[in-house]
Amino acid sequence: MSPRLKLRDIAFFERPVQFARPFRFGAVTINATPQLFVRAEIEVEDRGTAVGASAELLVPKWFDKRPELSPAQTVDSLRRSLQIARGLYLARGGFRTAFDLHAACIGAQVATCAKQNIPALAASYGPAEIDKAILDALLRAIRTSFFDGMAANIAGIDARLSPDLSERDIGAFLSGRMPLARVAIRHTVGLDDVVEGEGGVADPRENTGARYFKLKLSGDPAADAARLARIGKELDTLGRDYKVTLDANEQYADFAALQALMDRLDRDAALRPIATRLLYVEQPMPRDITLQSPLGKLAARGFIIDEADDSYDAFPAARALGYRGISSKSCKGVYKSIANATRAAKWSSEGGTFFVTAEDLTCQAGLAVQQDLALGAFIGVTHAERNGHHYVDGFGDTPSAEAQAFAAAHPDLYTDAGQGIRLSIHDGDLLTGSLHTAGFATAVHPDWSALRPLEQPLQEQLA
Repeated sequence: MSPRLKLRDIAFFERPVQFARPFRFGAVTINATPQLFVRAEIEVEDRGTAVGASAELLVPKWFDKRPELSPAQTVDSLRRSLQIARGLYLARGGFRTAFDLHAACIGAQVATCAKQNIPALAASYGPAEIDKAILDALLRAIRTSFFDGMAANIAGIDARLSPDLSERDIGAFLSGRMPLARVAIRHTVGLDDVVEGEGGVADPRENTGARYFKLKLSGDPAADAARLARIGKELDTLGRDYKVTLDANEQYADFAALQALMDRLDRDAALRPIATRLLYVEQPMPRDITLQSPLGKLAARGFIIDEADDSYDAFPAARALGYRGISSKSCKGVYKSIANATRAAKWSSEGGTFFVTAEDLTCQAGLAVQQDLALGAFIGVTHAERNGHHYVDGFGDTPSAEAQAFAAAHPDLYTDAGQGIRLSIHDGDLLTGSLHTAGFATAVHPDWSALRPLEQPLQEQLA
C-alpha cells in the first residue's frame, strides 16, 4: 500500500535569474527570468509531518507562444496556474496518495485555467511543480530516495489518467527500473550562440566535452540548412563521435516547410555530418498543427513532440500520426513522464521503436537540475539537454552559503574551480550517485529566508 498524506500548506517564492548570455529559441530571446520555488508541508498518515521543495524557471513564451501576448503576460499565466493549482490541491481534504491528489485535481486545473485563457500546457505547470514538492516531502517522511521510492510506487500511480495502460504495465515498469549512474549532457546551440572559433560549438570551454548536441532551428529551411552546415563542419573537428538532435520549438509553420528542410538533409552533401548523426527532430510545427498533420514518409526520421505534450492523451495521439517519441520535462509533470515512459517501453516490446527524451527549460543548479536529472536517470534516458550550466553563471544570484550547502551535499554534481560553484561534468556526463538520498534527489533545501514571495499576477493586481 502506498502511504497516504494530507496537504497542510503550499507556499511559492521566486528569485531573479540573470543569464550569462542570451538564449534565443523559437521567437523569444531570454536574458533574465525568475526562478520559482515551491515549499509544501504535508502530514503523512502515522508518520508525522514533512516539508518538501521544488524549483523551476518561469520561462516566458514557451508554454504559451501566442504572438499577441507579451513575455511578461506568459509568465503571469504561469503564476496564475500555480495559484489556481494551490487552491484546488488545498481544497482536497483527508488522507490520500500523492498521485490520487494529482489525479483528483488535474482535470479541474485544466478546465479552470481554460476559462482564464491559459492553455493546457501552462495549466499543467502549477500541478507539476506542486507535485514535485509533495513528492520530496513524502520521500523525506518515509526516509527513502526518489529511486527506491518510485520503484516501490510510493506515490500510488495508477492508470486512471492513462487508460491505454494497465495497473500491471505501470507496476512492472516502476519495479523494473535500474537508475542510470551517469547521464550524458546534450549541449544546446541556441540561435544566437557562436558557431565558429572561440566560444563556438567546438570550443571545449563551451561544450564541456559533450558528445550530444541539440541544435535550434528557426523555421526557415534555407537559413537553417546553411547554419546546420556550418555547425556540422565545426563539430567534425571535435575528434570524437557525436550525435545531434534538432529542435524547432514550433517554428516550422506547415508541413511543406518541414519537408523542404528534410529534403535538404537527405540530399545536401554539406549537411551529411548532421544528417548521418541525427537522432530525432523535436516539435517542428505549432502544437495545433502537429496534432492535425500525419508525418507520412517523414516518420522514418524519428520525430518527437514537446510543446504539443499538454495532456496524458498527447503521446498516443502523436503516435497515431507517426511520431515515435515524446519529451520528459519535470515542469510538465513527473507522473506524465512516467506514464509516457511506460508507454514507450510497452509499445517497443510489441514491435517498433518508441522513446522518451530528456529536454530542459534551463533547469538551474540546485533543486531544479537535480530533480529533473533524477527523473531522467530513473526512466532510463541516457542523455539530457542541460542548459543551466551554459546560459547561467553557476548558481547565479543564489546566496553563497546556499550554493555551498548544495555543493557539500552533492560533491559529485558540483565543483568550484575558482570561479564559483558550477555543475561538475565528467567526460561529458553528470553523475547521479549523490541523488540517492532521502527526498526527491536533494539532501538540502534552499534558504527560504533569502527568497521573495511569488509576485502576484498583473491581472490579479488589477482586479
